Amino acid sequence: MGFSAEMSREVVKTTFGSRARTVFTVFGGFYIALLVLLTIPWIQTHALFMNVIKLPLFVQYDNPESYGMAPGKVANIKIVTPDNHTLGAWFILSDNVYQSMPFPPPPDAAENAVHEALASQPTILFLHGNTATRAFYVRVRQYSGFSSRVRANVLAIDYRGFGDSEGTPSESGLTIDSRAAWDWLTTNGAKPEDIVIVGHSLGTAVASKLAVSLAEDGTHFKGLALLSPFSSLHAVVDTYCVFGFLPVMLPLTMVPGAADLFKSFLRHEFNTLSIISRVKVPLLILHSENDWDIPHWHSDALFDALLEPYLTPVASLPHNVTLWSTEEWSDYEGQLTLRSRERESLVTRTHIHNFGDMHEFESSEKKIVLVKALTGWHEPGTIEGVQDTIRHVFSFA
Repeated sequence: MGFSAEMSREVVKTTFGSRARTVFTVFGGFYIALLVLLTIPWIQTHALFMNVIKLPLFVQYDNPESYGMAPGKVANIKIVTPDNHTLGAWFILSDNVYQSMPFPPPPDAAENAVHEALASQPTILFLHGNTATRAFYVRVRQYSGFSSRVRANVLAIDYRGFGDSEGTPSESGLTIDSRAAWDWLTTNGAKPEDIVIVGHSLGTAVASKLAVSLAEDGTHFKGLALLSPFSSLHAVVDTYCVFGFLPVMLPLTMVPGAADLFKSFLRHEFNTLSIISRVKVPLLILHSENDWDIPHWHSDALFDALLEPYLTPVASLPHNVTLWSTEEWSDYEGQLTLRSRERESLVTRTHIHNFGDMHEFESSEKKIVLVKALTGWHEPGTIEGVQDTIRHVFSFA
């Protein structure tokens, strides 16, 4: 009886071990196959932009009222880029303009009021993230908040290959599209000093490039807001976790050089960290602490890069820390202490009850604000407190 029971336990252990090995082998093979596929440029581009996912389905872009916008408040427009791509876009009237109209307004009310609205009201140029279209319900909620709580006009474009826009998306192509949207605003009467560029997720990299381009042209505008930004695409690959806790790159890091080899195949960079210091206007960086898609430390990295020139440099640690003398360690600790004090004197921290924390400092050229919201997930622009923060930071009337 005892021998039979022992044999049964051994069979169970063997069966379990065999099944476990099979499961790990299958998942390991799937993981490797997925990584190999992502090195193929066509697949990689579609995985990054996800522009083939056109939500909502069967969109009627000329009927924004179907997606929650007020009657006659939105103009469905077309913008032609310098490289001859036609982009679909919505221009949403500020409530200051819209609510001055008799109700109900005529169907072409927004089209007829474009020049008046741009000349008299501040405007947000909204650059969305990957996947879906300008009619996606989360984005519509943001337009509604920006036009009502912030009291600004909104121009929301679909990049090339998104929505009803022509072409195929690329890093350089999205940069061209954003500049075409800017040019449309200024051509139709908007003053640069009345325009705030707002980017979300992937759109933060596009917005940052546009802001730097305008700075290089000597154009001073109202400000730049980055919602849920990332420091660079390489950093996103390093830190991305499925469901917020399964690190995608962890298996590769166990093989020396494998992660770097995989990232060498990335066609796009979207490296905001490398250009953020060249932005010359007031800057708001905003992130939700419960963002599963892009960890909020990406925003910390951007803020720290902007603060770095105002802090005392710190010596780099040697590869072998045992080589340092007691005196060298003492100097190093002193530098860290001095930097901490400098940071405290430069950065003002304001705690906002049940909302989050605001960190800000003034440079010689601009005000820089970092807001870490307690909630909002990856869509903080839908939160009223975030909309109010944008109004406050950029002094919207």
